[in-house]
Amino acid sequence: HVQLVESGGGSVQAGGSLRLSCAASGYTYSSYCMGWFRQAPGKEREGVAAIDSDGSTSYADSVKGRFTISLDNAKNTWYLQMNSLKPEDTAMYYCARGGRCTSTSWKATEKYSYWGQGTQVTDS
Repeated sequence: HVQLVESGGGSVQAGGSLRLSCAASGYTYSSYCMGWFRQAPGKEREGVAAIDSDGSTSYADSVKGRFTISLDNAKNTWYLQMNSLKPEDTAMYYCARGGRCTSTSWKATEKYSYWGQGTQVTDS
């Protein structure tokens, strides 16, 4: 049973930083893509960043240069470091895991089989 558990959300002032974590368990595949998505009230879920098992990363234009996705294979955990937060970053953030992704496919929510429960990031 695959389980993803996010943590690290909270309330932060504009310009501040947060680091989200997603701990994964219950799977054995070695090739995968791990993504971060977010959904603000009244808006569709959108891709924020993704990291493939080969180490390649992809980012939404809106977060490039501010957010960094990383992976700790030993801990089966991936992270989203968010710096220079803006009010428009306020949303529920979800981690997800699926098959291999590319620079064009990573934003497709349907390619991810497993999702976390979400963690809220709010501009204070």
